[in-house]
Amino acid sequence: MKKCRSERLTICGLDYHLRLWGERDRPLMVMLHGWMDVSASFQFLVDALADRWQVVAPDWRGCGLTEWAQGSYYFPDYLADLDQILLHYSAGHPVHLVGHSMGGNVAGLYAGIRPERVASLISLEGFGMPDSAADLAPARYLKWLDQRRESAVFKLYEDFSGVEARLKKTNSNLTDEKAAFLAQHWARQREDGKVELLGDPRHKWTNPVLYRASEALACWRQIRAPVCWISAKDSMLGRWFESDKAEKARRMAAFRSIRYDTVTESGHMLHHDQPAKVAQLIETFLNEI
Repeated sequence: MKKCRSERLTICGLDYHLRLWGERDRPLMVMLHGWMDVSASFQFLVDALADRWQVVAPDWRGCGLTEWAQGSYYFPDYLADLDQILLHYSAGHPVHLVGHSMGGNVAGLYAGIRPERVASLISLEGFGMPDSAADLAPARYLKWLDQRRESAVFKLYEDFSGVEARLKKTNSNLTDEKAAFLAQHWARQREDGKVELLGDPRHKWTNPVLYRASEALACWRQIRAPVCWISAKDSMLGRWFESDKAEKARRMAAFRSIRYDTVTESGHMLHHDQPAKVAQLIETFLNEI
């Protein structure tokens, strides 16, 4: 595995942990992980990429080794965090953004909000969710209010093997070796010997803010950088777009320049399941722009 180093920054008032690979004089690629994941999740993808990059990957607020937020977790907060991270690492030059799932959605919004800061956008399973009907709002707000009355907690595990089993249950394609690696970064051992997941359990709260695809598309239309959209054939998102080609076409039409690729024999965690294939698609895309 390629060696990485850790850095800590104060970002939007929070103590942020970031993982870095590669020499500082190389072109910068910023990788953004998904919901309740960690920056180490990109290790397999970084290993498969050519050595010409410096990669920076933060643990999002309330994830991994980054400090928890005092309130809730909303997309505007992630956008503000990303803005400060890019100002620190590349104030004068646009960067290559790679985002998985939630990280891909954040990257896509940011690329349209500050288009001059993004040289290219590579989204792994991160081009939005189905629209939420407005009449869902009362029940969503009620559920969110009820959840705030109770303490959010994660299940404890007897040892790291329990975390590995959970990871493999979520992703049946995960090998034992990869599960063991990820478990060490997904969790930590407490003084009483129990193993707890890293991250704020309040991430489990229902988001009271409904998803509006029209707002995302409005941001995507402002993107000036070339875009690569990579989906997994066997994921829920991949199956949705294949069953609703009109919606897929509507979303793709929002981009000025977009390349679409599908990874086979992979689920949602395609950077775990097929890192070599994903790396090849990324390198090909960047070589052609």
